[in-house]
Amino acid sequence: MNAERLKIFVAKNGIFLALIVLVAVFSILRPNFFTLANGQSILMQAAELGIIAIPAAFLIMSGTIDLSVGAVASAAAITGGMAMSATGSTSLGFLVGIATGIAAGALNGFLVSYLRLNSFVVTLGALSVWGGFALLLSEGRTIPRSELPDAFRAIGTLKVGPVPIQIVALIAVILLGWYVLNRTKFGKEVRAIGGNERAARLMGIDVKRSRFLLFVASGAFAAFAGLLLSAKVQSANPTIGSGLELEALTVVLLGGVAFEGGVGRISGVVAGLLFFRVLRAGLVFLQASPFLQTILVGATLIVAVALDSSIQRMIRSSWAKLGRKAVTTASPADEGPPTART
Repeated sequence: MNAERLKIFVAKNGIFLALIVLVAVFSILRPNFFTLANGQSILMQAAELGIIAIPAAFLIMSGTIDLSVGAVASAAAITGGMAMSATGSTSLGFLVGIATGIAAGALNGFLVSYLRLNSFVVTLGALSVWGGFALLLSEGRTIPRSELPDAFRAIGTLKVGPVPIQIVALIAVILLGWYVLNRTKFGKEVRAIGGNERAARLMGIDVKRSRFLLFVASGAFAAFAGLLLSAKVQSANPTIGSGLELEALTVVLLGGVAFEGGVGRISGVVAGLLFFRVLRAGLVFLQASPFLQTILVGATLIVAVALDSSIQRMIRSSWAKLGRKAVTTASPADEGPPTART
């Protein structure tokens, strides 16, 4: 493997190496950190964030962004919680909550895809709209566990064998995301749209429809995450999803999804998710200040954006050098220029 290919390998897989180093460091500092029980706890803490991050990765790969997912999760938790409190029906509560998420996603998708408004501006506004909606509807009041059905509260502690339901849901979403991105026509279209929207249109891809569906999915999964989180904490809080949008963006960028669109892997997003949650868990083990952890979230996002820009430049530069080398050393046995294999 020559130097340029090594650079590309490290650039694409750096998050996996960083995750291994991070786990090793915390295991040395706290010998009881690397245990099965703590691993399960980290996955439990990562579940709702991961469920939001996978659809977020699709949106960023398509060249758009959704900053409203945290507020949508809160709104879904409140609407679902109020429906359950009024009727005692867990299934109705889930339907109402998911419907709230779908409505929020559809509105975002319509404004961005069909009215061609800037996704950053639209979803930043929607962050305030849905966050305010949750507070207004609930009058700022948390719906306590006593008003929620037993069946809903049981979901928070439900297990499939030895595995908590939140982890099962996370794994299911990861597998679904991997399958859609790598094994379906829609997944190829998402990358094509983010890589070159004009070329995607010329290829016959319905860009508006694809992005609209991505926003709907983002809203639906954010709502699902909000309801799962409510079941886990045994109450519905109008700010329960606060901050999840920035954490999801950090995870996606750490996972190697290019902010400019067109590039990304689900495995990278999973590694970014684990890195982020292991870092938070390690700081708790080290008894770091909660205020320091808040600062760290913002700092990690800045680092992730900087790394994203640097990594994409490094990859393009390395492929360009390999391309020039391939042209000067081409032979009938060559596999073709590097760009043909990316």
